[in-house]
Amino acid sequence: MSTHLQLISPDRLRQRFSQAMSRMYRDEVPAYGALVNLTQQVNARVLADNPLLHAELTASARLEGLSEERHGAIRVGTAAELADVARLFALLGMQPVGYYDLSVAGLPVHSTAFRPVSEEALRVNAFRIFTSLLRLDLLDDVALRHTSEQLLAGREIFTARARAFIDRAEHEGGVAEVEADDFIAEVVQTFRWHATARADAALYSRLDQIHSLVADVVCFQGPHINHLTPRTLDIDEIQRQMPAHGMHPKETIEGPPRRACPILLRQTSFKAIEEPIRFPADGQQWTSGSHRARFGEVEQRGIALTRRGRALYDTLLERTRASLSVTREASVSRDAEACVGSAQDVFSAFPDDWITLREQQLAWFDYRLTEAGAAAARDRCHASDVSELLERGWVHAIPIVYEDFLPVSAAGIFRSNLGTESGDTFQRSPNRAAFEEALGRAVLDEDTLYAAQQAASIAQCLAAFAHASAPAQGGGLASPDALPAHAVAPIQPGGTSDLPRSETH
Repeated sequence: MSTHLQLISPDRLRQRFSQAMSRMYRDEVPAYGALVNLTQQVNARVLADNPLLHAELTASARLEGLSEERHGAIRVGTAAELADVARLFALLGMQPVGYYDLSVAGLPVHSTAFRPVSEEALRVNAFRIFTSLLRLDLLDDVALRHTSEQLLAGREIFTARARAFIDRAEHEGGVAEVEADDFIAEVVQTFRWHATARADAALYSRLDQIHSLVADVVCFQGPHINHLTPRTLDIDEIQRQMPAHGMHPKETIEGPPRRACPILLRQTSFKAIEEPIRFPADGQQWTSGSHRARFGEVEQRGIALTRRGRALYDTLLERTRASLSVTREASVSRDAEACVGSAQDVFSAFPDDWITLREQQLAWFDYRLTEAGAAAARDRCHASDVSELLERGWVHAIPIVYEDFLPVSAAGIFRSNLGTESGDTFQRSPNRAAFEEALGRAVLDEDTLYAAQQAASIAQCLAAFAHASAPAQGGGLASPDALPAHAVAPIQPGGTSDLPRSETH
């Protein structure tokens, strides 16, 4: 027992975990190391060309984590495996946020993102794991479904030592500092690549014909990490430079087009590598084959959108598809130039300045006192509501970074790296209730988290002046939907992330 020992914070444990995952994945997929190096070079160039952005990221304590991976992705095969990884991620300070039905894009999985949720935890380390659960219920072949279920039921994704570590940490309320490195080294084994399949070549081929994602989940030892993702300040430049660095990028960047005020999430990747594998055969014999699932991804994050903003985004996304006469984003890879041009045209209807985004309640903002506001509060100046604080320049609005995912974009990344660009295999069939039953809890709602962050920031600003002003009647201006926009200064354009870009006015 180690209850008398000091426990490491979940945030620091998560940071060590993400670093260990990065080292492992770079060793396993050398091309990913090249992508990380390219990302660092591009980020350094952007910061050198934009001293203001460099200063803003430094002041907001975001610069230090710029080179750290922002997310990875795994796929589990059973409800029990989903519950197991949820136990591990809870010890790392990562909670399930959002439900993503990827059957909408023809993939037999549904997913959540395990991530930190508090502002402080995100600042320490924003690493998240996009976790997909295989849906064998969507397979029409009942016999093949039963065979897959049996194969998955016979595997154990945690080592005995990893399970013992997790059991003890849950009992003691965390991981002891002195055991943290051993804990990380052991649990990382869960996500390591295994080049020896558990299924024979014939079963692998049958599953691969149904969907290569099914074969990837069912036929191997565990939920090997299928990609990690550094973050960039200029994803278009990464996309342009990848070929010169020996990487074959997917044809288009997933997500919204380039903007002066970035929204949501943009992602691209280099194509999955083909790796040699061995299949068990009769007796002690093995047969050789290959498998393609692991790749390197890069992301650029923008501002989180309100439900109203997301509805507008989804409407424009549908218009983009319709204008190209396709049914899914990934299909436009046949004509990448047409895709980009059409998206730019359609998305011109989405406001591209911070003032309008806030005025029309399309995005979430974090309100902070300016230096003048802090001085006014110290001088016990009077202010009755947020409108007045904004008018006087005593607060400013900082875009809240989108920390979640876009299901169609995730599916587009998956399809392009699984060799299934058409994605017509499965029909849309969301089942959030079944997913949450497997998880053992409800997933958190991302919009609620963003709304709470904005509301808390408003309350904190008003509290600084509470000594001089009575509370607003009914709390109207403390409501996230009742905020004026006229006093938020525009941010210098350039389309870079990671936000904030509006801290300096």
